[in-house]
Amino acid sequence: MLFHVRMEVRMPHDMPAEQANEIRAREKAVAQDIQRQGKWPHLWRIAGRYANISIFDVADADELHALLISLPLFPFMDIQVTPLARHPSAV
Repeated sequence: MLFHVRMEVRMPHDMPAEQANEIRAREKAVAQDIQRQGKWPHLWRIAGRYANISIFDVADADELHALLISLPLFPFMDIQVTPLARHPSAV
């Protein structure tokens, strides 16, 4: 099942830089692992924002939820999820 996911990160401005950098490093490792598994085939940065548009290819909404909450930045994200279905005119 495909999902369009928009994630916007809002880390606290008063978070110590060392802590923020450590969370970002863990986030990168977890995200790349999910991508290598083929469950996160598309990831695009939204220019000018600390945000992305992604496509996830997972079994169902429960699997997507489990992946999203596994992300170290999850507590600092505003996430919008849209389930996708094949368009009848798609080739």
